Amino acid sequence: MSRSARRLMILAAVGVPAMVACGTEARSASPRQAGKARPAPLGEFVADTMTVQQPIELPAQLYVEHDAVVVARSAGTVDSVASELGDRVTSGQLLARLESGEQEIALASAEAAHDNASRAVTRVRALTKSGGITQADSEQAEFQLRQTEIAVRKARRDLDLTRITAPFAGVVTIRAARPRRFVGAGDTLFRVTESAPLLARIRVPEGSARGLRPGESAAVVIGDATTVAAVVAHTAPFVDAASGTREVVLRLVNPGGSAVVGGSVTVRLGRDHRRAIVVDRAAVANDGYVVVVENGRSTVRAVTVGRDVGGGRVEVLSGLSAGERLARPTR
Repeated sequence: MSRSARRLMILAAVGVPAMVACGTEARSASPRQAGKARPAPLGEFVADTMTVQQPIELPAQLYVEHDAVVVARSAGTVDSVASELGDRVTSGQLLARLESGEQEIALASAEAAHDNASRAVTRVRALTKSGGITQADSEQAEFQLRQTEIAVRKARRDLDLTRITAPFAGVVTIRAARPRRFVGAGDTLFRVTESAPLLARIRVPEGSARGLRPGESAAVVIGDATTVAAVVAHTAPFVDAASGTREVVLRLVNPGGSAVVGGSVTVRLGRDHRRAIVVDRAAVANDGYVVVVENGRSTVRAVTVGRDVGGGRVEVLSGLSAGERLARPTR
């Protein structure tokens, strides 16, 4: 088998369109050649640049800073549930309670022992001043008092562990606690999610991220129509070498009821004139990759696609350089 034939078989195996004679650009057949029995060449595309005045559009997902699973801190049976799914709670508010009879008895016993030790130490201190007791007996009484203080603190802690409380103000988004159900330490009982502020994290191409500063305005599109104002809250101090992008965190301003934690949104940044890399939309697969052809070899590469720029072309925010040649991917 010839070298050209083997190359065509390899390119076909990865879904790259066949090229004519060792990777030269495909050309349309002339009328004189149209009658010959030869395969029709497939299209080839080139990454180009153009000046656009459109905002960068990047997909993101809304999140909040505080979002925590509340677990049982000790084993026991759930005695009562004080909060339901969707309830708004404040920091420290009771969510549920485990049975605490044994812990209450242990605390009462520890407090009684501490009271008794306190009275004994009071008597010992008086006798020590008058010389009626040895230094060793006095030190032993003081030691027993400290031991009872520790026992009281432990008993109070054990009793406190039976109270399941909200770690911060928010909304109950999971309620797994059930009355009369036995739970072990570490079992999930609730999830509490902060309702605000809503944040969105994106990765902006280096060229577009240079001028971004905290406090700059942006827009977040929710669904197909609702647009909410946002501001840049944080920017990474460095560019990720692998992707050529910089991480940016935005905070939504007055998001309203249409914006929810975990929802998918589109972030729009800037409207200045800028140079953008564009390709024919047919060159980008539905899964967000392109097939780059160089020196007769093909490489599958992931790209970040931006907005339509007209004429059947789309902006490529990262993953491609101007002048690179692309083959039509398999759909």
